[in-house]
Amino acid sequence: MDKDGLGWPAKATLDRLNHTPAQAAANQARLAGAVHTILQCLGEDPDREGLKRTPERYAKALLWMTRGYEERLSDVISNAVFDEDHDEMVIVRDIEISSLCEHHLVPFRGKVHIGYLPNRLVIGLSKLARIAETFARRLQVQERLTKQIALAVEEAIQPQGVAVVVEASHMCMEMRGVQKVGAQTVSSCMLGVFRSQKATRQEFLDLINKPR
Repeated sequence: MDKDGLGWPAKATLDRLNHTPAQAAANQARLAGAVHTILQCLGEDPDREGLKRTPERYAKALLWMTRGYEERLSDVISNAVFDEDHDEMVIVRDIEISSLCEHHLVPFRGKVHIGYLPNRLVIGLSKLARIAETFARRLQVQERLTKQIALAVEEAIQPQGVAVVVEASHMCMEMRGVQKVGAQTVSSCMLGVFRSQKATRQEFLDLINKPR
């Protein structure tokens, strides 16, 4: 996906990844200053008791919620790829994720289901959850998040195929706009045999939809 193992990085991603402690502190202070301005634009008094430290708190929280920009996939996956000569489907379902919609900067939450058909190599099960978490902890749209997870697994172990389904509820639909509470968005990305072979794709979909 890219030579630095970040997965479609924005121009400033490498800058943030390589910040010295002093640069990170300056970046956080600049973000807090922007939040101070936002509070004023909302009609609030940023200096009143309840809001005095809100810019600093929110800056820290936002940097933590987007910490995926500071993680390389090569570091996330590390040495958790194994030659097991295994060729049957592997699925990890119901991986809970939280992310921020890049259009409105409000949360969306849901579950990720990841399956792959190995070509000898397998990846540590926890690493599938870590890959999902890394991409979720960036500003996202659900469709791109789904594809990034699938491509990362494909890049890591070159399987016969990868399947990813994401089911999520978006606060930008529930708190504003159409205000439809409970609406779920489902997105999928099918690569390799999951795209070309209907039976393989259907087996994956049946397994992730089995009663919990």
